[in-house]
Amino acid sequence: MSLRIDRPAPAGGAFSKALDAQMRVLSALMIREGITHYGHENLGFFWVMGEPLVLSVGVMIMWAMIGMTHGHSEVGLVPFALSSYTLLTLWRHIVNRSVHSLRNNASLLFHREVRVLDILIARALLDALGTLAAFFVAYVPLCLFGAMDPLADPLLVIGAWALQGWFAFSVALLIAGLSEIFEAVEQFVGPLLYITLPISGAFYLVDWLPSNLQTIVLWSPLVDINEMFRAGVFGPQVIRSDWSATFPALCSLVITPIGLVVVRKSVSYVRIG
Repeated sequence: MSLRIDRPAPAGGAFSKALDAQMRVLSALMIREGITHYGHENLGFFWVMGEPLVLSVGVMIMWAMIGMTHGHSEVGLVPFALSSYTLLTLWRHIVNRSVHSLRNNASLLFHREVRVLDILIARALLDALGTLAAFFVAYVPLCLFGAMDPLADPLLVIGAWALQGWFAFSVALLIAGLSEIFEAVEQFVGPLLYITLPISGAFYLVDWLPSNLQTIVLWSPLVDINEMFRAGVFGPQVIRSDWSATFPALCSLVITPIGLVVVRKSVSYVRIG
């Protein structure tokens, strides 16, 4: 009779398996969300980045046709429009599409591996990656043809994008949960997004505003993120305002657990089947 000695499993084995399963679930949900929203015929998945790209390019063309300028020669119209609208699109898409996202995907909860949070994360990731791809698809040819300078700090651009995605996702958690608990919430999301336009920082640089307004608008996390993003696009010689990455990160850190609690509570209001 031989004696078999079993080696203990690596400490990280269970975690790595769980992480791998989680990544597979998120990937499958993102593919499903893309097919559901954009279809799998004709352009199909192109619209993951094509939709925000068309909107951004359309805004740039419109601004150019009406001769819209800001009186600041160091910021070109085309790069300013691109840096403005693509980040705004990320905010609007993640928040707006969170309404009733639980009831609309309730059938997925029959799968043992799928959780409510997986559905929300997959949808936000798809929008974040799509709008980021749209930005670079527009940026690369503009840079090659001399309409834009090379990015001053690519890491700052990616960091601002991640912050915008996190902040939008934290708000989306609240909207997703509250829209299941209170039907009226759906009617307020559209007006809310319009109300946030003046404090989004999409259509101005903080340095262009009077000093008393600068202090006020920098209390908006969206403005800080936009200034951070443009600092990465244009460089410190253009962006001179006192933006902060800490403030929007703290706001997201506070809102996210509140949103998770609201989502958890809202599950009992969702009918499955």
